[in-house]
Amino acid sequence: MHHGLKLSKPISVLLLLTMTLSMLLIGCQKSNKNVVNVFNWGLYIDEDIFKTFENQTGIRVNYQTYDSNEMLYSKIKGGGASYDVIIPSDYMVSRMISEDMLEKLDYTNIPNISKIDDNYRYQPYDPDNAYTVPYMWGTVGLIYNSTVVTEDVNSWGLLFDEKYAGRILMFDNSRDAMGIALLYLGYSINTTDKSELDEAYDLLKRQKPLLYAYTMDQIYDWLEGGEAAIGPYYAGDYITMIENNPDLKFCLPDEGSNVFIDCMCIPKGAKNKANAEAFINFMCDTEIALLNCAETGYSTPSKEAYDELPDETKNNTVMYPSAETLDRCEAYVNLPREILEYYDNLWVNLKT
Repeated sequence: MHHGLKLSKPISVLLLLTMTLSMLLIGCQKSNKNVVNVFNWGLYIDEDIFKTFENQTGIRVNYQTYDSNEMLYSKIKGGGASYDVIIPSDYMVSRMISEDMLEKLDYTNIPNISKIDDNYRYQPYDPDNAYTVPYMWGTVGLIYNSTVVTEDVNSWGLLFDEKYAGRILMFDNSRDAMGIALLYLGYSINTTDKSELDEAYDLLKRQKPLLYAYTMDQIYDWLEGGEAAIGPYYAGDYITMIENNPDLKFCLPDEGSNVFIDCMCIPKGAKNKANAEAFINFMCDTEIALLNCAETGYSTPSKEAYDELPDETKNNTVMYPSAETLDRCEAYVNLPREILEYYDNLWVNLKT
């Protein structure tokens, strides 16, 4: 018989439950302490760098992807998933700040912010530079197969041309698709005039029977493989596509286009904020920035990384357009809630 302290049954159970709960909490803290949950666009990072980060910090990268700002917003707004680092575009940053969805950054944990060119900081979407660190920037253009489209291309009109019926792709998100229609009609991509939005919707409705598909990242397969011949997409992705299909060409249309900055941010209530800031700092390291540019084809906001790029890359006008070309481009801004709801309704009507 054991002669130690005898506990009454209720107290024993309570103590056991308390100890079990404590052990579970310690276990959770231990598993969370060494991880950073990153949510990024598809095909938008050199995943080999994760091992370097893990070796340097002991923090494991749990990595997932999305294919549009709207999908990212829904996931974060819904609260169904927990992420530590997200990479929204400018206009979505602005919306998330206005809805108190982002954490302010502690820049003492991100000393590599000094490597980012000031031209990409203190932007209208984050004027005090409190929530964001620029990741990449770029433009949207028209990608087409030059063996199918043999005419000179300088207009978004190619996307609405009946002679290419069944070979055309279109963005599967409302802001980019409506933006292109607005540009073609001579309007601002940030218009809040409902009659202009209705015109853009009507144009997209007439386009719909001509489409091979609405698409996001599947555009890679369809343009590279030749199933489709025309589609709008991001300049950096075009750089990747031509490695597999050199017949593809890129045009930034005369009507203008979208220029964007994607930013690293931390969602409100992130469980691993210090790890997130360590990851953001790592991503701003010059060597890491260069690896990511080489892998993705996108344009770097890092002054140090840009200075180290080969001349061939700096002179690539798809990745680094001239000032004259950029003057034709417009950045998306966050729109009033009423207009965002109007967009959503138009988009639902178009897709059904």
